Amino acid sequence: MPTAAVSCRNAYRGSLVPQWLPALDGVVGQLEAGVTVADVGCGHGHSTLLMAEAFPRSRFHGFDVHEASIEAARRNADDAGLADRVTFEVARADGYPGQGYGLICFFDALHDMGDPVAAARHAATTLAPDGTVMLIEPFANDRIEDNVSPVARLYYAASTTLCCAHAISDGGHMVLGAQAGEARLAEVFRKAGFSHIRRATETPFNLIFEVRR
Repeated sequence: MPTAAVSCRNAYRGSLVPQWLPALDGVVGQLEAGVTVADVGCGHGHSTLLMAEAFPRSRFHGFDVHEASIEAARRNADDAGLADRVTFEVARADGYPGQGYGLICFFDALHDMGDPVAAARHAATTLAPDGTVMLIEPFANDRIEDNVSPVARLYYAASTTLCCAHAISDGGHMVLGAQAGEARLAEVFRKAGFSHIRRATETPFNLIFEVRR
């Protein structure tokens, strides 16, 4: 798993709690009541801690393969006074522990993984029966010719030099890149056994999906 969530923390701070989570059907109510949440590819834990601060009755677990990022995430949790209900652990996206997660999050990380289908399949096996996967990915249209904006050009450049290279180094079973688009992302989750994939909302920089079995 990469640590894309580190570079996107300002977007998450402005949008995650007030806009993206409310766009998912029923999820805010579940978080307020108290569920267990997995943040897969959590990096330094900024996205995890934003949710933990907003929903004190829920418990949060961040997973990433990068040990130094996990160490930083633990320090951030201590500094925020949230270490009593937030844990961070080194683990792969297709092998993190736990069952019955009410919410599993992929923040700008799935497209960097060498086997995104395996990551989605593991989410399917660890998700609670009424649970939700929240997938955040860089904004992209499905056709290359429709991605000609300044933002898309920036994303293609970053994808070529960073995202695709990381996915290849991680096995390269399916190299999505940062401009995968909705159709390919939905294909990943359908292959993993999910039947409900909905674009919940979007920004000029991100697509936000609600995924359920």
